[in-house]
Amino acid sequence: MSVLHPDDVLFHPGSLLSPLGELVAPYDLESGDASLAGYRPATADSRIYNANARTFRLDWEALSAVHIVNGVGVTLGDSIIGLTAIAAIRHRFPNVRVHLYRPKRAPAYVEALYALLNGPIVDTCQSLPRVIGELPGHEAIVDVGNHLFWRGFSREPMVDFFLDALGVDPASVPSSQKRNNWLRRLPLTDASPQTVSRPYALFSPSASTSLRGIPSSQWARLVDLIHRTYGLPVLGFGHVDHPAYRDVSARSATTAAFLGWVSGAAFVMTGDSAALHIAAGFDIPATAFFSSIEPDLRARDYPMCQSVSLDVPSLRGLQASSREGDLALLSGAFDRLLDDGLALPPLPLPLA
Repeated sequence: MSVLHPDDVLFHPGSLLSPLGELVAPYDLESGDASLAGYRPATADSRIYNANARTFRLDWEALSAVHIVNGVGVTLGDSIIGLTAIAAIRHRFPNVRVHLYRPKRAPAYVEALYALLNGPIVDTCQSLPRVIGELPGHEAIVDVGNHLFWRGFSREPMVDFFLDALGVDPASVPSSQKRNNWLRRLPLTDASPQTVSRPYALFSPSASTSLRGIPSSQWARLVDLIHRTYGLPVLGFGHVDHPAYRDVSARSATTAAFLGWVSGAAFVMTGDSAALHIAAGFDIPATAFFSSIEPDLRARDYPMCQSVSLDVPSLRGLQASSREGDLALLSGAFDRLLDDGLALPPLPLPLA
């Protein structure tokens, strides 16, 4: 298979083979320190499955081990959903060992999630690059690299996208196994809510890109809406000038603590963010706002989530943006929504 043009290396929909025969994550080359010459698609090795290059289905029941290359994301939300897909597969095929190979430059707070894993989801987790010859030739090798640039990533619910990428028919997995419930098995001993009187609502406005979060100009209005609706104190991440609000950012310095704040809440308000997926894993009622992504692509399997789609046609389909004009449009859509009167969902009683 031909060598990729250097301009295409970072955007290739899959992992790479280096001139030295190493499997490499395009994400690890984004710093600009390394030459982008001489890289080939990982699928240049015929042993590697890549669903973007060719649709496939694995006979997981007949496999002893699967090696997942460049999986499953460099953001916290993507990683949660990717691990949900793996957990669903392991539930059905518990005897298959799963070996995960991660980008070495992935953010530390994302890698901390993988360090917390203590259940039968992945057997080993190692960093790229890896010499491809080190991977057993008789075991399945699946590439899930650079999935942001895959054709199906913006067209399918994310959990279905990952299941399909791992060679599993998404329809064969029940919705109940697509809700991130494996998060309940994580050890969250350093999480802070144990020292906070409950119940509380949680306001988590930030996302991996500003486009999918909640503009800061709307934070005070939304915190006030939460407090007026439920009569609960509101904890959150970021400064908000409201008497019922408390910023706990300083006490959420670790991924485990962040998970703990979300898992201990009676209600969560957020954007298209990791907090939404964490809340779903703990069956916590949530309201989540979507501007550029259809809600069903993220929250279809979350019965406790109120998905609010913001009417901003020009932002539809955008993966990311921090442009001032786009964020002004987003803020205006929130203004219209709140001016029209947004009703939050009732909470189950009694509140714990």
